[in-house]
Amino acid sequence: MFKRLFAITLTFGMAATAPPAFAKSCAQREHVIAKLQSSYSEELVFGGLQKTRGARAVMEVWTSKTTGSYTVLVTQANGISCIVAVGTDFFEAIPKIELKGEPS
Repeated sequence: MFKRLFAITLTFGMAATAPPAFAKSCAQREHVIAKLQSSYSEELVFGGLQKTRGARAVMEVWTSKTTGSYTVLVTQANGISCIVAVGTDFFEAIPKIELKGEPS
């Protein structure tokens, strides 16, 4: 019984202390931005504050009109940016124009 309990505790303890899988896509913001600009010709299009788990972070979307690529970053207060999404064929939505008057 003790051996099983010890093995289970050891297994869950190792899993809890393992680095998250997305940690490979995190780095200092300056390094991430430099890579986006030099390798993908991406520019900051929009962003905003995000409140997650009691902490505040900045969410940014970087895109390239040349290549159509996009990247979504989340930057924490400590200056670490994590890439949370990437893709291709980025497009801008055209706002819907409401026509005035009576329909015919």
